[in-house]
Amino acid sequence: MSELGLNTVSFAGRAAASSQFKATYAEGMGLVEETAAYLDGSGRAAAKVLPRMASVLYAAESMRLTTRLMQMASWLLLQRAVNNGEMSRDQVLSEKSKVRLDGFNVDRNAPGWNDLPEAFRDLVERSLRLQNRIALLDREIYRPSDAPIVPDNENSVQAQLNLLRTAFNSN
Repeated sequence: MSELGLNTVSFAGRAAASSQFKATYAEGMGLVEETAAYLDGSGRAAAKVLPRMASVLYAAESMRLTTRLMQMASWLLLQRAVNNGEMSRDQVLSEKSKVRLDGFNVDRNAPGWNDLPEAFRDLVERSLRLQNRIALLDREIYRPSDAPIVPDNENSVQAQLNLLRTAFNSN
């Protein structure tokens, strides 16, 4: 099994140090800036004229949105520090334990959701998509070294199809 591990290619590890990461980093930091500008500008004005239920929801969701973005920005900055050799992987593992990339989900069926400004809902949706991509990258990059590896004699695509069949109980 250890010999097999030597042949495994970590696409996430390569992606974390690639132009793909740089694009994700730029997207994340750009979204932070765009959201801050919106919340301090047109979002503030839009929030003042919302119906009561939507106004309460806007306040709660804007706090969740900013928290989500700050957590993602923290992860992106830590990963950039590793990529640039400014921090060791162990240092980042210690620091990233403080970063949450899950939770902060949105209830789109909450009363008042559809009354929220479209631009605000768009920022929330974009932040959720980015959060999911970063969480996936995080799981791939920092997967424990003892995580199971598919043996060479097992077709990994077929194994995934078998898992899907089992999950959906179809033939």
